[in-house]
Amino acid sequence: MQPTQKQPVLALLSSHWLSLLGVALVTTAGFSWLFVLPIHLRGHTSNPYLGILVFLIIPVVFFLGLVLIPIGIFLARKKVQQHVIQVPERRVYWRKLAFFFAITTGLNLLLGTQLTYRAVEHMETVQFCGQSCHVMKPEFTAYQQGPHARVACVECHVAPGASGWIASKMAGTRQLVGVMLNTYQRPIESAMESNRLVPSAETCELCHWPQQFNSVRLRLITDYKDDEANSKSDTVLLMLTGGNRYGGIHGAHLGPDVEIHYAAADAKRQTIPWVEYRNLKTNETRTFLADPSKPDEAANMPRFRMQCVDCHNRPTHNFELPERAVNRAMAFGSLPTTLPYLKKKSVELLKASYASNEEATQKIPAAFDAFYQQSYPVVYAQRTNDIASAGKEIAAIYNRNVFPDLKVTWGTYPNNLGHTDYPGCFRCHDGSHSTADQKQTIMQDCNTCHQPLAVEEVHPELLKTLGVESLIEERQKK
Repeated sequence: MQPTQKQPVLALLSSHWLSLLGVALVTTAGFSWLFVLPIHLRGHTSNPYLGILVFLIIPVVFFLGLVLIPIGIFLARKKVQQHVIQVPERRVYWRKLAFFFAITTGLNLLLGTQLTYRAVEHMETVQFCGQSCHVMKPEFTAYQQGPHARVACVECHVAPGASGWIASKMAGTRQLVGVMLNTYQRPIESAMESNRLVPSAETCELCHWPQQFNSVRLRLITDYKDDEANSKSDTVLLMLTGGNRYGGIHGAHLGPDVEIHYAAADAKRQTIPWVEYRNLKTNETRTFLADPSKPDEAANMPRFRMQCVDCHNRPTHNFELPERAVNRAMAFGSLPTTLPYLKKKSVELLKASYASNEEATQKIPAAFDAFYQQSYPVVYAQRTNDIASAGKEIAAIYNRNVFPDLKVTWGTYPNNLGHTDYPGCFRCHDGSHSTADQKQTIMQDCNTCHQPLAVEEVHPELLKTLGVESLIEERQKK
């Protein structure tokens, strides 16, 4: 057949391997979209890292195929014009194309039903979210120690519906680019800092809801002093959690007729100069200022509606401070309370500087061992195994809270629940937030949220009455 200007495009398409490869890539990308999208266009949906697949890999494959098709046709046309090849007859190239599409369709069905499905299934897992990228190591480590360790990441970090799906894919893609270009922030921002926080009404409140009446809860806080005997004391608080219209902590802040807005002066939302309280039933509105003499101070600050995570901001990714972490380990029996100066030495070693987690793993047990060997040789000779085990536990505390390579250290991520370690409640309940006329103030009355039943008491009588003191002591001995 002599070359003409009206050579059939399909004939040229089937005459060069490059154009056929382009067609294969385009169909592969198309099939991948067909298999991936239906899986994720559903209620509460998928892993944010799927943006890597959906918005990067598949489009790159698709557009690469589109580029290769005209290049292959152009090269085929040139070979025809140079009499290197001949344009096949219609029935020949139709048969060739039909055979080619049958093969590629079969391969794509296999790819879509097996490999694509397996890849998507893997990207849904907690392991992929937490371990596929090293920058997530701090959050993944804290997650494993938290109360939601059996809840999948996507249940809290991806909003339901199409908008949540799109937002998660964009976030996943953005995170991938940041890691590839090494431009990600150290330490990484929390979702609250970056304003990418999924509203708690779409996540937390699917299981926990503010209208549920919780009445009161008993909270036991155990503390050990840094003296030689590691003297123990207990504080018992009756937390007035409340809920719905029954008041209490939850009812006062998230009741059905209550709406609270606030302005934050910093990304971590630790400084709150402006608070607005609205009673939807009475249409009453009150505005409280940290400094009533500066009514416009918060005019240009970002404002937010209060929700669960404004107080419960680390519900499962909680990073402890040294004193609290050691107290907890001693109370749970992970550290032997009978070793002299255990509390003081543990906190001292935890607060020391280490270049890496590997260095901390080596130096903390060695320094702990050396302390008892030098200061308490008799104790060391009798309890070598206990000391070695305690040194490893202290190193483990450090390694689940501090990550030098990612600039995560003690206090990097504040916990707003309570007011012992961080301002927390006192960001607003500091006794200085007042209305412009200073006639009303956000109260700082301890008994509003909890009733102290025992404060730093040794063997509180209440625990004996409840019959739990012996159980606690037995747990600590194990």
